[in-house]
Amino acid sequence: MIHIGLTGGIATGKSTVSKMFRDKGAVLLNLDEIAHMVMEPEKPAWKAIVRAFGDKILLDDKTINREELAKIVFRDRARLKELESIVHPAVLDHWGSLVSNIAHQNPEAILISEVPLLFEKNLATNFDATLLVYAPVHIQIKRLMERDSILREEAERRLKAQIPIDDKLRLATYVIYNDSTLAKTRKQVETLWNKLLTQVVK
Repeated sequence: MIHIGLTGGIATGKSTVSKMFRDKGAVLLNLDEIAHMVMEPEKPAWKAIVRAFGDKILLDDKTINREELAKIVFRDRARLKELESIVHPAVLDHWGSLVSNIAHQNPEAILISEVPLLFEKNLATNFDATLLVYAPVHIQIKRLMERDSILREEAERRLKAQIPIDDKLRLATYVIYNDSTLAKTRKQVETLWNKLLTQVVK
């Protein structure tokens, strides 16, 4: 099995590229989706979050009101670290179990884990290689403003919370440039996929 860590910046097109690899036959894991799973009602992480932040962060169906929780943690770095100390271990534990199961069931798999903060959280050593989905800052800002209907100032603030995309270029094993047409992006995916296939057979 080959395990690739796919990352990028906000609005670079990580999910678009992940789906292209899935269409080729890759097995995909998404750490944001895993985070949602571990925070479902009555699970250990959910209970710890409610103990730490109170039931005011819950919706009527007992799910966590993510917008309310975000308001709390992004105003207070200490509270953000407290939340991360609950969620991150639970996510990594569940993710590790999934990776082990895939390796056992499909030893020739090309597994791609989509990890938005791969470099920020120093997770590169968990992978055989890393893949950066790249778009320059001006395109990130434009896409983010359009996607989330926000002003440029807010888009720039969100980008500053991550390692600059150009710095990530130097850290990644492979790069897919997603700053032009989807056809050009798909061609790069095809080329890399064929390269990975030759490696997994060895």
